[in-house]
Amino acid sequence: MEMTKYKLGDLCRIASSKRIFESEYVEKGVPFIRGQEISDGSILDPKASFECYISQSRYEEIKEKYGKPNKGDILITAVGTIGNLCYLDKDIDFYFKDGNVIWFSEIIPLCEGKFLFHFMKSSFFKDQLKYFMIGAVQKALTMDMLKKVDVPLPPLSEQKKIAAVLSALDDKIALNKKMNQKLEAMAKRLYDYWFVQYDFPDKNGHPYKTTGGPMTYNPNLKREIPEGWEVKNVNDVTTSVRGVSYSSDDEKSKTDSNVVQILRGNNISGSRFVFDSNDVFVSSDLVAEEQKISKFDIVMTMSSGSKEHVGKSALALYDMPHSFGAFCSKFTPNEEARYFIDCYLHSEIFIKYIRQTCSGTGINNLTNGHFDKSLFAWPTEDILKAFNEKVSAIYEQRGVIEREITRLTALRDKLLPLLMNGQVVVG
Repeated sequence: MEMTKYKLGDLCRIASSKRIFESEYVEKGVPFIRGQEISDGSILDPKASFECYISQSRYEEIKEKYGKPNKGDILITAVGTIGNLCYLDKDIDFYFKDGNVIWFSEIIPLCEGKFLFHFMKSSFFKDQLKYFMIGAVQKALTMDMLKKVDVPLPPLSEQKKIAAVLSALDDKIALNKKMNQKLEAMAKRLYDYWFVQYDFPDKNGHPYKTTGGPMTYNPNLKREIPEGWEVKNVNDVTTSVRGVSYSSDDEKSKTDSNVVQILRGNNISGSRFVFDSNDVFVSSDLVAEEQKISKFDIVMTMSSGSKEHVGKSALALYDMPHSFGAFCSKFTPNEEARYFIDCYLHSEIFIKYIRQTCSGTGINNLTNGHFDKSLFAWPTEDILKAFNEKVSAIYEQRGVIEREITRLTALRDKLLPLLMNGQVVVG
């Protein structure tokens, strides 16, 4: 297949954003993206809840003077987890942090935007980034660096065919993710209804608290809980293991034999695991048996320079051939607690507790002692059994869909370089 080589800076406008100061953040308004909201090529969801917002008036002012990302533009994370991408397939009102995210727009007509997006997910692109960053004290992308990247372009008709094949896989992956988000929301709603509002069905099938079920004040929780319930903490119903310690000298290639992928904080997004070309692999000799991940294990970020990342967790919905890094811990719930504790760790109560725990510290760390103090109302055996029966099918279906996402992602990633270098031609 005929290819013509261009510099990325000749194919599009590469820009950052107008600087926004922390003092300009507001509680609600226009979403302000800092980088962690972009992962796995996902499209920004205007209905999502974000950590930061700017006012509508400030947004309108910036948009008028400097413009804003539009449909067909591409965003890439430039610091921290470098190279996460987002293709905007619709116009969304948001703005983004200068330096953390770089913006590609005004793509010239001989370049198909979706093709360029997929090229930027390829090893051809990421290998060039690694080359440019060799010797850098702090790894980060710059606009000048990106402008120098070589982009081999096939004819426009071929670009469109390649983009269509890869985008179809992306669309199916995105649809599966949405299905799992809906299933997860179903389980969370049931958890909130039963264990936050205490309106689980009583013996007559009526909502317990609403219909006057007996409550008792608990001094440890400083609130009323259903009569007969206990107070427990995370350590009461789980066992935990710290992650693998390794150095950069221990890192191996994905293609080496006898290696294990190490999951880190950037591999946790929402409540699921995500993977990209920055993932780390080490010799399996460094991994103890108890540091392997099995179905229903929960991996949590225990240390980070940002309090927003501490306490993030993801549940293994099937046995996984991975381990996890030293700044994470694995929590293995008791069998009867596996669904309850997963929901609790993503509840507003737990997230608030983590934020308060980390408040004011320079580097935010969690220890097992913090989980002794993460208290919750523990239901009676019959209520917990009924909850498990309700949500087990939801979790099993999530596991089926997550395995399908993994399969489709592997297929897409295998096809990507073959299509990009012409080894596979779309008919």
